[in-house]
Amino acid sequence: MEWYLAVMRKYAVFTGRARRKEYWMFVLCNLGIALLLGLLGQLIGLKEQIANLYSLVVLLPSLAVGARRLHDTDRTGWWLLINLIPIVGTLVFLYFMVCEGQAGPNRFGEDPKAS
Repeated sequence: MEWYLAVMRKYAVFTGRARRKEYWMFVLCNLGIALLLGLLGQLIGLKEQIANLYSLVVLLPSLAVGARRLHDTDRTGWWLLINLIPIVGTLVFLYFMVCEGQAGPNRFGEDPKAS
Protein backbone atom coordinates (compact mmCIF):
# COMPACT_ATOMS: atom_id res chain seq x y z
CA MET A 1 0.00 0.00 0.00
CA GLU A 2 2.99 2.27 0.64
CA TRP A 3 3.91 2.18 -3.08
CA TYR A 4 0.32 2.95 -4.08
CA LEU A 5 0.21 5.98 -1.80
CA ALA A 6 3.61 7.17 -3.07
CA VAL A 7 2.22 7.24 -6.62
CA MET A 8 -0.95 9.01 -5.48
CA ARG A 9 1.17 11.69 -3.74
CA LYS A 10 2.80 12.33 -7.13
CA TYR A 11 -0.70 12.60 -8.67
CA ALA A 12 0.26 14.30 -11.95
CA VAL A 13 4.07 14.30 -11.85
CA PHE A 14 5.31 13.19 -15.26
CA THR A 15 8.96 14.02 -14.59
CA GLY A 16 11.58 11.80 -13.03
CA ARG A 17 11.86 8.04 -12.94
CA ALA A 18 9.93 5.17 -11.34
CA ARG A 19 11.32 1.76 -10.43
CA ARG A 20 9.68 -1.45 -11.62
CA LYS A 21 8.56 -2.16 -8.07
CA GLU A 22 6.81 1.22 -7.78
CA TYR A 23 4.96 0.68 -11.06
CA TRP A 24 3.92 -2.92 -10.50
CA MET A 25 2.88 -2.43 -6.88
CA PHE A 26 0.69 0.48 -8.00
CA VAL A 27 -0.84 -1.69 -10.75
CA LEU A 28 -1.46 -4.53 -8.28
CA CYS A 29 -3.10 -2.29 -5.65
CA ASN A 30 -5.06 -0.47 -8.34
CA LEU A 31 -6.40 -3.75 -9.73
CA GLY A 32 -7.38 -4.99 -6.26
CA ILE A 33 -9.20 -1.78 -5.38
CA ALA A 34 -11.02 -1.71 -8.74
CA LEU A 35 -12.15 -5.31 -8.29
CA LEU A 36 -13.38 -4.65 -4.75
CA LEU A 37 -15.24 -1.53 -5.85
CA GLY A 38 -16.76 -3.43 -8.78
CA LEU A 39 -17.96 -6.14 -6.41
CA LEU A 40 -19.30 -3.53 -3.99
CA GLY A 41 -21.13 -1.83 -6.85
CA GLN A 42 -22.72 -5.14 -7.87
CA LEU A 43 -23.86 -5.78 -4.29
CA ILE A 44 -25.55 -2.39 -3.87
CA GLY A 45 -26.98 -2.34 -7.39
CA LEU A 46 -24.82 0.35 -9.01
CA LYS A 47 -23.20 -2.13 -11.42
CA GLU A 48 -19.90 -0.66 -12.67
CA GLN A 49 -20.45 3.02 -11.77
CA ILE A 50 -18.29 2.98 -8.63
CA ALA A 51 -15.41 1.14 -10.35
CA ASN A 52 -15.68 3.46 -13.38
CA LEU A 53 -15.54 6.54 -11.15
CA TYR A 54 -12.48 5.14 -9.37
CA SER A 55 -10.82 4.43 -12.73
CA LEU A 56 -11.42 8.02 -13.77
CA VAL A 57 -9.88 9.29 -10.52
CA VAL A 58 -6.69 7.22 -10.95
CA LEU A 59 -6.32 7.82 -14.71
CA LEU A 60 -3.83 10.69 -14.32
CA PRO A 61 -1.64 8.94 -11.70
CA SER A 62 -1.64 5.80 -13.86
CA LEU A 63 -0.42 7.73 -16.88
CA ALA A 64 2.14 9.59 -14.76
CA VAL A 65 3.66 6.46 -13.19
CA GLY A 66 3.71 4.80 -16.62
CA ALA A 67 5.60 7.77 -18.08
CA ARG A 68 8.05 7.78 -15.17
CA ARG A 69 8.57 4.02 -15.62
CA LEU A 70 9.34 4.60 -19.31
CA HIS A 71 11.78 7.33 -18.27
CA ASP A 72 13.58 4.77 -16.12
CA THR A 73 14.17 2.69 -19.27
CA ASP A 74 15.40 5.87 -21.06
CA ARG A 75 12.27 6.19 -23.22
CA THR A 76 10.06 9.22 -23.50
CA GLY A 77 6.58 9.16 -21.97
CA TRP A 78 5.07 9.44 -25.45
CA TRP A 79 5.65 5.69 -25.74
CA LEU A 80 2.44 5.35 -23.68
CA LEU A 81 0.61 5.94 -26.95
CA ILE A 82 1.82 2.58 -28.25
CA ASN A 83 -1.08 1.11 -26.27
CA LEU A 84 -3.39 2.48 -28.97
CA ILE A 85 -2.13 -0.24 -31.32
CA PRO A 86 -4.21 -3.35 -30.59
CA ILE A 87 -2.42 -6.41 -29.16
CA VAL A 88 1.09 -5.68 -30.50
CA GLY A 89 1.22 -2.25 -28.85
CA THR A 90 0.10 -3.68 -25.53
CA LEU A 91 2.73 -6.43 -25.71
CA VAL A 92 5.49 -3.94 -26.55
CA PHE A 93 4.35 -1.68 -23.67
CA LEU A 94 4.33 -4.67 -21.30
CA TYR A 95 7.89 -5.49 -22.39
CA PHE A 96 8.97 -1.92 -21.63
CA MET A 97 7.39 -2.14 -18.18
CA VAL A 98 9.22 -5.34 -17.24
CA CYS A 99 12.62 -4.23 -18.57
CA GLU A 100 15.21 -3.25 -16.00
CA GLY A 101 15.78 0.47 -15.69
CA GLN A 102 18.95 2.12 -16.90
CA ALA A 103 21.65 2.04 -14.24
CA GLY A 104 22.93 5.43 -13.20
CA PRO A 105 21.55 8.80 -14.19
CA ASN A 106 19.95 9.32 -17.59
CA ARG A 107 18.35 12.29 -19.35
CA PHE A 108 15.26 11.99 -17.14
CA GLY A 109 16.99 12.09 -13.76
CA GLU A 110 18.90 10.14 -11.18
CA ASP A 111 18.64 6.38 -10.78
CA PRO A 112 15.79 5.70 -8.29
CA LYS A 113 17.47 2.46 -7.18
CA ALA A 114 20.59 4.38 -6.11
CA SER A 115 18.70 6.36 -3.47
